[in-house]
Amino acid sequence: MSLSLPLSRSTYGRFLLLISGLGGLLYGIDVGIIAAALLYLGKTISLSVAQTSAIVAAVLGGGVLSSLAGGLLADLYGRKRMMAFSGLTFLGSVGMIVLSQSFLPLLLGRLLQGMSGGIMGVVIPLYLAECLSAETRGRGTAIFQFMLTLGIVVAAFTGLFYTHRAESAIAAAHGSALLIRAAQNHAWRGMFFSILYPGILFTVGSAFLSESPRWLARKGQMEEARKALLQTATAEEAEREMSEMLAARSLSQSATATDSLLQRKYLVPFLLACAVLSLNQTTGINSILAYLVVILRQAGLSANHAVQGDVAVKVLNCVMTLVAVSLVDRKGRRFLLILGTCGVALALALGGLVFLHAESSLQDVTTTVQGLVRRNLLTVSPNQIAALSAAKAQDSVLTVLYSAGGGEHIVTVRSSDFDPTLTIRPDSVEHGPLRIRRALDGPMPSAATGWLITSLLGLFIAAFAVGPGVVVWLMLSELMPTRIRATGMGVALLLNLAVSTLIADLFLPVVGHFGYSTIFFFWATCTLVYLGTAIFLLPETRGRTLEEIELYFARTKK
Repeated sequence: MSLSLPLSRSTYGRFLLLISGLGGLLYGIDVGIIAAALLYLGKTISLSVAQTSAIVAAVLGGGVLSSLAGGLLADLYGRKRMMAFSGLTFLGSVGMIVLSQSFLPLLLGRLLQGMSGGIMGVVIPLYLAECLSAETRGRGTAIFQFMLTLGIVVAAFTGLFYTHRAESAIAAAHGSALLIRAAQNHAWRGMFFSILYPGILFTVGSAFLSESPRWLARKGQMEEARKALLQTATAEEAEREMSEMLAARSLSQSATATDSLLQRKYLVPFLLACAVLSLNQTTGINSILAYLVVILRQAGLSANHAVQGDVAVKVLNCVMTLVAVSLVDRKGRRFLLILGTCGVALALALGGLVFLHAESSLQDVTTTVQGLVRRNLLTVSPNQIAALSAAKAQDSVLTVLYSAGGGEHIVTVRSSDFDPTLTIRPDSVEHGPLRIRRALDGPMPSAATGWLITSLLGLFIAAFAVGPGVVVWLMLSELMPTRIRATGMGVALLLNLAVSTLIADLFLPVVGHFGYSTIFFFWATCTLVYLGTAIFLLPETRGRTLEEIELYFARTKK
């Protein structure tokens, strides 16, 4: 049963953008909420490095599972129904995560959360592109990206709020292990539970939206399509778009039996969209957002300062997305993409150099730490940590990568921590011989180094927001021809999420074995490939209707 609201055209247009934007908000929360939760999650549920990486990557992996199916189901059942379904899936995932007590249900909850995000990532930009006019499509679709970044900011502030409460409770516990564990447990569960409320608003609100006029036209429901167009367009604009849709539908029907999907007009835009979506993730954007607090801690900031830096970077992301929204229909998609990828590559390269300098002062103490293992138990006291430091720094850091029966774990302790004793107990890991895979000790990077990395990641996120962040969703919805739009968008987003999942899953193992500089240089190299693609392969789509863009690929020889 279809529900509707008696709203004027302008009011309904704002309502459409609000509800669609809430979907972007939820998508951003999916990505961002894990960052601060990682501070406490592993302290209340025993997780290996591989399991921690899997939980971070699961929200992206779930999107891989659902993105292709989301496009196919959106063609079968409509954009509106799939939006409501994604909201219900999101609500179910929150309940599963909050109630989880071990790795497996937590992983399944994150996968379900990712599946809801995968559907939103396909269906909402598709819905907006098909409902909005050529003059407003750029700004309107960019609202989805803005709300996505706002969702990341909301997740960051949520993490800051619960981190502050948790750290205050830990300080007041006076060393009581029971009270400390309770504070840590409440912190990460509270972070996830708080995101239930925008999910309810999105799910209920989507029931009152009209269906996409272009989906209705494809199904032969021309009168319903006209009514849907009149919700957001004047009578004259609606008739013009109806004429174009009728012509496109007639052409599509005549081409279905004779046209090959391998023809240039289908294959070229499809491959371009897949390339853009995949390269978008090789910048490391989702890994940086998910591990931002961990990266800033490694760069030299305290827990509270790292969370504050996380919030600052994500607020900047939101602000710069607003700038991009104002520019995307004025400067064009291709110009912003080139400008943004240049900034991203520069920030990553400089960040890699800063980490390379910091890591050059670390000393390999693997053999020494392995020698301190007694009866499958490792305890390293503050005095021993200070003795290990070659530089005899006032604030030193010891990072240990170890295994115990299966899976690798990472633990880091600073000499300035509240309790600087590093302890690896048999009951906190899988039973088996405790083996030290890699142990590095040396001076902790200064707070100035930490804020320098924060500034470079601010440059990274500002450049990404102005360019790839906004443009990618437009490219996804604009490049695909009508005949393959929903399915093609699903395949392209599947590749996007698959690449993102792979990078997120490899992040901790790579930095554990090779350091942070390695992963930063890898991302910078991939971004240069992205820049070349934007310069030499992508056309400009600003100011063209979807039907005009389709004709461009059908006619062009270049």
